[in-house]
Amino acid sequence: MGNIRVGVCSDHKLLLEGICQLLEDLEGIEVLLKETSAEKLLQSADLDQIQILILNPYILDARVMNLIVQLSILSPKTMVLILSAAENEGPILKTIKAGAKGFLSKDSDRSDLLEAIYTLRNGHDYYSKSITQLLLKKYVSDLKSDTPSSGQDELQCLSSRELEVLTLWGNSYTNSEISEKLFISIRTVESHKNHIMQKLNLKTAVDMVKFAIKNNIIEV
Repeated sequence: MGNIRVGVCSDHKLLLEGICQLLEDLEGIEVLLKETSAEKLLQSADLDQIQILILNPYILDARVMNLIVQLSILSPKTMVLILSAAENEGPILKTIKAGAKGFLSKDSDRSDLLEAIYTLRNGHDYYSKSITQLLLKKYVSDLKSDTPSSGQDELQCLSSRELEVLTLWGNSYTNSEISEKLFISIRTVESHKNHIMQKLNLKTAVDMVKFAIKNNIIEV
């Protein structure tokens, strides 16, 4: 499949160098672009070669939202992964609505970054645990005031192993934690998750958790 082509843009030069060094030490990842400003990023000749662009803005404001929108126009195949310590719900949700495909918060570590990159490369969104909980909070609230529909017929199409993976993922286990618990490789976990999404016609990992909550596979 070849190396995953990654770009990094950070307002802080030291953080930029640190993120790039971390990525360059990982097998199968190639850093093609490094920038400290949105202007230079948008003008880069390598932009359309990037599969995943990691943005590490100082603050999530209107400039960041506009940048994400511009990137979707200039390089529609590039998936944006936000790396931010922001905690306010409003800016985070606006960033995702603007088109960011992934979001890593301050509780993320090296394994989360790697998992996010591979998840995005496989065509799915990725959010760290705290962001996932934020996205699910309103969903659960709305669900309690609604009459849930039965998904039992859909569950029948899942294998016992896929149901195990869905249950663990819904309970906030990472790919590596699921791998250790079920004694399978991380790539096998990713494969199971992809099959679950295809069988249930889901688009993101958050949709998987929503499905698990709605069908009482996990408790909230």
